[in-house]
Amino acid sequence: MKLGIVGLPNVGKSTLFNAITNAGAQSANYPFCTIEPNVGIVSVPDKRLDKLAEMYDPDKFTPATIEFVDIAGLVKGASKGEGLGNKFLANIREVDAVVHVVRCFDNDNIVHVDGSVDPARDIDTINLELIMSDVDIVERRIDKAKKMAKADKKFREEAEFFERILSVLNSGKPARGAECSEEEAILLASAPLLTNKPIIYAANMSDVDFSSGIEENEYYNKVKAIAESEHAAVLPICAELEAEIAGMDAEEKEIFLSDLGLEQSGLERLITKCYSLLGLISYLTAGKPEVRAWTIKKGTKAPQAAGKIHTDFERGFIRAEVIAFDDLIACGSLNAAKEKGLLRSEGKDYVMKDGDVVHFLFNV
Repeated sequence: MKLGIVGLPNVGKSTLFNAITNAGAQSANYPFCTIEPNVGIVSVPDKRLDKLAEMYDPDKFTPATIEFVDIAGLVKGASKGEGLGNKFLANIREVDAVVHVVRCFDNDNIVHVDGSVDPARDIDTINLELIMSDVDIVERRIDKAKKMAKADKKFREEAEFFERILSVLNSGKPARGAECSEEEAILLASAPLLTNKPIIYAANMSDVDFSSGIEENEYYNKVKAIAESEHAAVLPICAELEAEIAGMDAEEKEIFLSDLGLEQSGLERLITKCYSLLGLISYLTAGKPEVRAWTIKKGTKAPQAAGKIHTDFERGFIRAEVIAFDDLIACGSLNAAKEKGLLRSEGKDYVMKDGDVVHFLFNV
């Protein structure tokens, strides 16, 4: 999974990226500090995997990973090539989902590119540039569908659908906000639209506001309202606190978070949001050679899940031996779980569940 971190200059984007990836990207108080996108690979924290490692003492421990891309700050006119716009738009096309960092704090020492803090305006600035880029794509799609409709009438409906999407874009709204049937959603996904990418608005707050009362921050409430109107997700976060947490060991981190009344770090909460937004789950494989997490889409059937490990597993799929993680831990061992009849044999139509511990049998 590849997530693009975007935002206007000086909103805390690179600070947050540094904190959650420990990648040491350059971060400073001036626009366009980030020119080439920085990339960081992050292991997905999963306490289930830790428990399995305790049980099996594996030779290899492999968590799922997420690639974060810190993309250059955007300014007005980017869709027409202003600033670093063309690079920004090209980089954002490559990601699976967007984390849009929005400034929700006041600080006279950190210059805002527009001179004042206004989350709604900042979101509009970036959305408008993405919308304008999408308008060009949709207009070309409509023209192509109309030409094809002369030979095949089914393209007439496609042209009409994208004309409806064009109307949404021209009203200043992102494509993800358009009401679509399941079939129309598939058609919409066939166009490489930036504003149809899943998005999480990361409301970057001061440490004081984040610790004392998130809901009392008027900037955060504005971001939350915008996210709801767009069918997007919102995550309150403090890049400053995440930077502090990044340098702590596990015990220090747990105490620090507990003092704040939090069970998870911002990274963990962000990953949880991303999995939910993208409809992802994890299944687990466990044994002495390796304990590993595998990321799949919700609704994936056993053979296709096996194919994530190796194409031969899918091609020669026989069955899957499956046990729920909680059942395995409660029993203390796989043999004990077998004795209680909790290890199931599942066939080709089995739909994988989050936390399934699986052993695939195949023959090629």
